Amino acid sequence: MSVRRCTFASSATGQYPFDLKFGARILKATRNLNAPVPSSIQRLRGSILREVSRSFYLSIRLLPGPLRDPIALAYLLARATDTIADTAEIEVPLRLEKLRTLAALIQGGRPAEASDTFESFAALQNNAAERALLERLPNCLAWLDALPDDDRQDIRAVLSRINEGQTLDVERFPDGKQIVALATSAELDRYTYLVAGCVGEFWTHVCFRHLPRFTSESQGTMLDRGVAYGRGLQLVNILRDLGADMRMGRCYLPAEQLQSVGLTPAELRENAAGAEPVIRAWREKAEQGLVAGAEYACAIAPWRVRFATVLPALLGIRTLALLRDAGPRVFQKKVKMERSEVRRIMFTLTSRLASPATIRALALKLSS
Repeated sequence: MSVRRCTFASSATGQYPFDLKFGARILKATRNLNAPVPSSIQRLRGSILREVSRSFYLSIRLLPGPLRDPIALAYLLARATDTIADTAEIEVPLRLEKLRTLAALIQGGRPAEASDTFESFAALQNNAAERALLERLPNCLAWLDALPDDDRQDIRAVLSRINEGQTLDVERFPDGKQIVALATSAELDRYTYLVAGCVGEFWTHVCFRHLPRFTSESQGTMLDRGVAYGRGLQLVNILRDLGADMRMGRCYLPAEQLQSVGLTPAELRENAAGAEPVIRAWREKAEQGLVAGAEYACAIAPWRVRFATVLPALLGIRTLALLRDAGPRVFQKKVKMERSEVRRIMFTLTSRLASPATIRALALKLSS
């Protein structure tokens, strides 16, 4: 069972139903991904990416050409490491070994274990798309080596942080036999940065380098908003999955905060309502991050990049409203947006070229 702990690897839009036919209608203005490249890379940026995440594949198609390869490859590598980290059927020592081996390979190392490709581990995957991705990890690494130096270094930097967060997760929640919680709010802040906030930094660096007219805002301002945005998206994941995580022995609500309301992590199942003050505080922090994400998107000049950037924020804002309305029931039932509502949001955005006025109006409406 994969719980997809990294926001980038899950693809923020990939949390929600994204109708392929509807999505195709918004791609008429985009260029084909099939530029002349080696067939192995062609497969990765085409069918493999589409199979592991149809929604993120469509988001990539919306982006200007120079952004596609670094962002697509970073996603595939994060997805591969996430698959390894989250395969609960595999013993923890083996997961950690493979995760560390792949992390070293991404950083340009050649550890002894590299002689054993990931095919043996891929064979253990139930998901055919993830199995195909792991089988093609040598092609991913070759693609990484072929990228320009700046793109390669940015990918390595973001994957280093993501891999650190994934390793912490595997070590922190080894077996699911007992409920384990993060100790402090600082640990949760650090975790959301490692697996998601750093993605906002990566996205910002790549866009500033490749798009001369990306934004009139300063890079520092966009970096700050990008980090807050990523953290907000990860908090939405955590709050939405509270019940499922508890059943797997995972509690991302800090133990120190639960103690302040008289609860232990193990008591959450019987007294979910008692944790509402803690949950509300993190819900508000998530909303602040998503508002920062909406403003991040509003500052982007190219409309297609603005659309691809803001959609997760708007869907996240609506999900937070549903979580607020669900209250303690979130521990028993997963909150999920209706497919029709996602389509309406997408249609409104595309019909108005994701204008800043439209973005702000939708954010206000969806939060109510």
